[in-house]
Amino acid sequence: MAKSTSLAAFAAAALFATKGLASNFTISNGQIYTPGFVVVDSPQPDTPLGGDNIEIALDVSTNGKLPLPPYDEDASSQIYNINIFLYSYDTGRNFTITNGTASANNATLGDIMLSEPGSTVKHVRWTWPDCMVGDGGSGSDRGSYNISIRQSFRLNGEDHYTIFDLPISVTNSISKREDRPSCQALDNPLLAPEDIDWTDTNELGVLFAPGDSTVIETPDAGSGAGLASCKDVLDLLCVVGFSYALLLS
Repeated sequence: MAKSTSLAAFAAAALFATKGLASNFTISNGQIYTPGFVVVDSPQPDTPLGGDNIEIALDVSTNGKLPLPPYDEDASSQIYNINIFLYSYDTGRNFTITNGTASANNATLGDIMLSEPGSTVKHVRWTWPDCMVGDGGSGSDRGSYNISIRQSFRLNGEDHYTIFDLPISVTNSISKREDRPSCQALDNPLLAPEDIDWTDTNELGVLFAPGDSTVIETPDAGSGAGLASCKDVLDLLCVVGFSYALLLS
């Protein structure tokens, strides 16, 4: 996967890296880019959350660059699964939001790639568990958390597994409800930071942000290489040029 360190100045200017606000996040037009196909539309880093549930909006098409499933079995680029957890080293909690299998009353959610058919943006709505009830920082299980997005995917014939952590704070009001799932039922063992394998994540880095020249190979790459390599602000020029070439042929 070739990566370019130089693009047009206007493309570079459009990229806003939130260093100093939220360390090591790459944000453009409010979208947070990850080491994978997923682009996070919301929430933003360090957002205080509460209410009836948490909502996470993910673009799973890399802004239209990757088709939605079903994929051909031998497709060179595809998403296998997206699992999401909510964890905190402050509280010692590690909750499953989705691992691909829905549990009773959607305490954990099913395969998000199959939700909202036809939509490239998947809205993950997960009901806060009972130990999150409260207001402000009160309550032993409220406070600082990470939304951990685990992507298993194939990019141009190579399989990858990456981890992207988005910090939020559970400090807004969450009311008591009888149908809130049990925290104990959702909790998982929490690995120490040094026991987490970040190798693939670090080697790939953030993908598909403005200025990144990573190309998603398509079955027609041999005959339509110009279209297959269109990127970001250059897409329109590439399409116009390709159309003009067809007219002259």
